[in-house]
Amino acid sequence: MHKRSGALLAGLLLAAPLAAQQQPQYPSSWDAKLAERADVKAAMAMLEKNFPQHVDEWIKLTEMPSKSGQEKLRGAYVKAEFEKAGLKTTVDSIGNVIGVRKGTGGGPTIAIMSHMDVVFENSVPRKVRRSGDTLFAPGVGDNTASVANMLATIRAMNATKFTHKGDIIFIGTVQEEVGLKGAAYWLEHNPRPDLLIAPDGAYGSVAYGALGIYWTKYVFVAPGGHTLASRGRPTPVRAVAEAVDRLYQLQFPALPDGAVMNIGQIHGGEIFNSIPQELYFTVDLRSPDPVLLDSLDRLITRVTQEVADKQKVTLRVEVDQKNQAGGTEKQLAGARAHPLVQTAVDINRFLGISAGMPGAREAVPTGATDANPGVVRKIPSIAIGGSRGANGHQLTEYSLWPTALPSTKLLYLLTATFADGVKVVTPGTVVP
Repeated sequence: MHKRSGALLAGLLLAAPLAAQQQPQYPSSWDAKLAERADVKAAMAMLEKNFPQHVDEWIKLTEMPSKSGQEKLRGAYVKAEFEKAGLKTTVDSIGNVIGVRKGTGGGPTIAIMSHMDVVFENSVPRKVRRSGDTLFAPGVGDNTASVANMLATIRAMNATKFTHKGDIIFIGTVQEEVGLKGAAYWLEHNPRPDLLIAPDGAYGSVAYGALGIYWTKYVFVAPGGHTLASRGRPTPVRAVAEAVDRLYQLQFPALPDGAVMNIGQIHGGEIFNSIPQELYFTVDLRSPDPVLLDSLDRLITRVTQEVADKQKVTLRVEVDQKNQAGGTEKQLAGARAHPLVQTAVDINRFLGISAGMPGAREAVPTGATDANPGVVRKIPSIAIGGSRGANGHQLTEYSLWPTALPSTKLLYLLTATFADGVKVVTPGTVVP
């Protein structure tokens, strides 16, 4: 070994313990002794024994049409299963299916939200193709896996006579894919839960933040006119072209603490030989920083209005959604220090669940799930994965079906840990 290299290696080895000591130690409520409790051991065994039926139900749910806003068939199925499990079941005016498992009293209220909708039109073929350890179908992972996991968790709790002090509220939410509308509606119209868990997201990672998402349509309007009379007349086409060009020249910091902007749609015009009367483009703007998000939103609107005025066309601004941002990693230091986050991380470790990608973080200060409205409302909220897969929101979506079992165990153990309001077992909090 080269002398200099040896000295460098020795220095790194000496520094390693110091670096490890400097890592933040977050409070956790996880105690592995819980897994040895008779009822919990029985529940884990039941989840394993019934997993083939669990997968069959997952496939059945995947093949049900459930486009955002059209979740009635899947919602009816979830409602029936909640009722079979003895939950106090209701359906609210937006379509959320709510099942309450009553506690004995004195514990925290835990809300568990699994969204029932998918992004795909109901006309898209949904037949699941099973090959080895993989299920292929649009929507199989996002978020159908977690709906099946939630149902399996409820059955395991019932079969093993699991008791808890606080109420556990299971919610099959609607319209998550079009703005987290079902989750936000439930939080607006019900008492505030103490904890919120959204089984939805990256397998092996715990998301404790909320990526702010603004969707806006900018519509340019002009009188129109025949091609022969079009020379020199105002046209929405030039306005759209200039506005899009100017917006893509804007400079702002990138994610994870900055922002990202995408123009996803440009539509308008009816025929070849006429100035279109309307033309629009859409902006998908995202940032975890609420101040940056709002300032960029105002800047984009101002630039677009300047272009409309210059091109002598009318501008109409249509806001589709404004899901607020939870904060940057630094701003969310307090949320990261809540035991809910580290407990989920520790249970992932206990179960051998990992993100499976080099450099992947166990806890991330972002998210675009039903946990977001909870984060924004300062409710301790996290999102956990339902299965490992890829190609979400694509026709080629797939999930590895064996990974749904540890994901379900995670949901069960996490809920069981907090159901009685247990105290933090790792003392102290160090915020980075």
